[in-house]
Amino acid sequence: MAAAAAVVTPSGLQDRVARSRGEGAGEAVVERGPGAAYHMFVVMEYLVEKLKLLHYEEGLLRKSNLKPPSRHYFALPTNPGEQFYMFCTLAAWLINKAGHPFEQPQEYDDPNATISNILSELRSFGRTADFPPSKLKSGYGEHVCYILDCLAEEALKYIGFTWKRPSYPVEEVEEEAVPEDDAELTLNKVDEEFVEEETDNEENFIDLNILKAQTYHLDMSESAKQEDILESTTDAAEWSLEVERVLPQLKVTIRTDNKDWRIHVDQMHQHKSGIESALTETKGYLDKLHSEISRTLEKIGSREKYINNQLEHLVQEHRAAQAQLSEARERYQQGSGGVTERTRLLAEVTEELEKVKQEMEEKGSSMTDGAPLVKIKQSLTKLKQETIQMDIRIGVVEHTLLQSKLKEKSNMTRDMHATIIPESTIGSY
Repeated sequence: MAAAAAVVTPSGLQDRVARSRGEGAGEAVVERGPGAAYHMFVVMEYLVEKLKLLHYEEGLLRKSNLKPPSRHYFALPTNPGEQFYMFCTLAAWLINKAGHPFEQPQEYDDPNATISNILSELRSFGRTADFPPSKLKSGYGEHVCYILDCLAEEALKYIGFTWKRPSYPVEEVEEEAVPEDDAELTLNKVDEEFVEEETDNEENFIDLNILKAQTYHLDMSESAKQEDILESTTDAAEWSLEVERVLPQLKVTIRTDNKDWRIHVDQMHQHKSGIESALTETKGYLDKLHSEISRTLEKIGSREKYINNQLEHLVQEHRAAQAQLSEARERYQQGSGGVTERTRLLAEVTEELEKVKQEMEEKGSSMTDGAPLVKIKQSLTKLKQETIQMDIRIGVVEHTLLQSKLKEKSNMTRDMHATIIPESTIGSY
């Protein structure tokens, strides 16, 4: 697994992601290819393999009581809030793994501050992030996969992990099994041996000149030996024993196999003969049916022409009636439009009339009601009482004032006529 990841995850992954997005500082925008939409799935699979190499199950998931993300967890939208929290948690853990101290984000932290801190740490590693931070708030997408993949690569570099060449297992050469002597030979075995012999002969090429020379020498030697071989030195008993021993192996038994092409050919011939015999009988019925259908179609056509000729005036009357009906419908629609307009005006006039009636009723009830008059009379009576009390108080005050003035005048007169002012009075003034 690690070896496979080593082949497909070079250090230029960031450039590939930037090119697939069509972004980059100072570079021309490249059109997204048809497979750019699925590139984040590949990056996500690489990320899962790198997290396994970093042992994130023991270091993060078990401590934080989190579920392991699937292969396409950050590539597809499932639960944006949960995905954003998982993204922040993984990013913080990877930053700490890469040797930079980073505080683990909490669930209720400000997302903008958390994203800015993660991007600043990513830039401190020398990576670029030329996209708006709002792309990371959703918690999924190619930008999230790109950020986590870059942080995972930095963490692997920090721990000194190196990609090794893949080690392929050595395939053991199987020993050729010695075929057992069968008592009977099937037709399939004979075909297989025949094919093997043909392939062997094709592989072993022989020069024609050498073959001609060998045949010439063989012919010369056989012609020389034909004169010597006049009698057979083979024992007849041994020959018969050898024939009895080899005879069971020379038998060829053809077994009925459904996969055999010969059986298929026989079945094809049988079906062909059955189809031909059935076709001769069915063809007559089909021809008869064809002739009957053609005669019926001719009758239907003649009847249709006759009916059209007989009902021509009725068809014209029907068309005229349809035209009149369409005109009547148009007039009805126009009349219904006028009725609806007048109905609306009537509703408005009725509503105004109801308002006027309500106002008249309120004014009439206020005119016949004697409660305000009673209140006015009570107020006047109360005002009169208060006026009398005020007159009494004013009279008392005037009387008091008159007495004080008279007293002061008598005192002044007494003082003027007095010849000796007593000392006690001087002190009082």
